Amino acid sequence: MAIYTRTGDRGETSVIGGRVFKDDLRIEAYGTIDELNGFVGQARSMMDGEQFADVREQLLEIQHELFDCGSDLAYVKQDEGKYKVTGEMAERLERWIDSLQAENPPIERFILPGGSGLASVLHVCRTVCRRAERRTVTLGRSTDINGETVAYLNRLSDYFFALARTVNTRLGVADVEYIRGAKVFRDLR
Repeated sequence: MAIYTRTGDRGETSVIGGRVFKDDLRIEAYGTIDELNGFVGQARSMMDGEQFADVREQLLEIQHELFDCGSDLAYVKQDEGKYKVTGEMAERLERWIDSLQAENPPIERFILPGGSGLASVLHVCRTVCRRAERRTVTLGRSTDINGETVAYLNRLSDYFFALARTVNTRLGVADVEYIRGAKVFRDLR
């Protein structure tokens, strides 16, 4: 089977319920989610051994859920009965975040992306996730979408922040603090 169809050669693509231009807000939203999924896969591939077995499994679940987010956003007409993203998914992320935060040292300043290479990739995941959230919010202002997708993406970016810090902690690498500002946080564990 050929992977090319030639149906998009004129700048259009199929969504559930019709065709749209490839720069449509809908395509921007779930295309950014797809980009995020690629970075999550990269981060996951960098996690060797038992040290990261727990979060490697979490990231695999997140990759499936990112496909669910894209699927939900692909509907031209709202169809709540077919949506895959639920509020329970964001609640589960909160539990994972709390567990990760318990491993992390107290935070007093803003954290710059960095430390270990793996943490840096997770910070890329966080920033791409924020962009996916923004694109999804923009889409939701012009058409009906599954609102749980926005909540999930919002919580997911927090998860990536907590995980980047946990990775640094487990590797014995210090987070990179933004030192040009005042101490702005109380213990967020």
